[in-house]
Amino acid sequence: MLLPGVIVTLIYSYGPMFGIVMAFQKFRPAQGFFNSDWVGWRNFEYVFNLPDFNQILWNTIFISIMKIIFSLAVPLLLALLLNEVAKDWFKRMVQTSIFLPFFLSWAVLGGVMIELFSLNGPVNALAKVFGVDPIMFMASNNWFVTILIGSDVWKGMGYNMIIFLAAIVSINANLYEAAEVDGAGKWKQMLHITLPGMSTIIILLATLSLGSVLNAGFEQVLILYNPIVYEKGDVIDTFAYRLGLFDQQYSPAAAIGLFKSVISFFLVSMSYYFAYRFNNYRIF
Repeated sequence: MLLPGVIVTLIYSYGPMFGIVMAFQKFRPAQGFFNSDWVGWRNFEYVFNLPDFNQILWNTIFISIMKIIFSLAVPLLLALLLNEVAKDWFKRMVQTSIFLPFFLSWAVLGGVMIELFSLNGPVNALAKVFGVDPIMFMASNNWFVTILIGSDVWKGMGYNMIIFLAAIVSINANLYEAAEVDGAGKWKQMLHITLPGMSTIIILLATLSLGSVLNAGFEQVLILYNPIVYEKGDVIDTFAYRLGLFDQQYSPAAAIGLFKSVISFFLVSMSYYFAYRFNNYRIF
């Protein structure tokens, strides 16, 4: 039963890894992998000396860290608030509405965001009511990153919210009854029972997120950005995509991809080590 899955994984996940050799070659498609000239580390030196590389690396790290922080903080806040809702029908309705965007692809949500923040879109129309001049959100380096982070948090917050709600449900109800007898209100119950009871899952999710520090969301950025916001919105994945496919610099693009993969490998390894060290979390 496992054989078909193993074969597919070997073909589509491990087979393409042979292309890593491009990072050490002056690759020419007509010559192929075996006849292209070897250049050693020259592609890495070329990439690291590009004038935009440091800014792109900073963009990737900043956007990723902001996404991680808010993708944990916002669902946690929503879970705490939703846990206090007494009406079950209302709680289920809110859960469904918040969780729904998680199932939609960025091909759909990207178009929605572009329309919302366009010059003649609903957001500018609402701002005009309050006397604010229209803003080109998607062509502004000041606004684009905020929209990028906010839309990613909005899309994925339902998933983490469900995890946090499950963690809250697993807390012993007798603790709340004892605290209420002692005169603790809802605020103190949350501070001294709910949050400590959720601390394990919070730390676990935060630790596992460390492995995605260099993953700023290729599909989302590719759909939303444009040349005007390259300065703040360009990340490693989109830069490698443009360098390889548009500029046809295959070897430097492969070098960027390999650089990111190596760093991500160590980050993922560290995140799983810390998850095991502090929360006894294991994959196997």
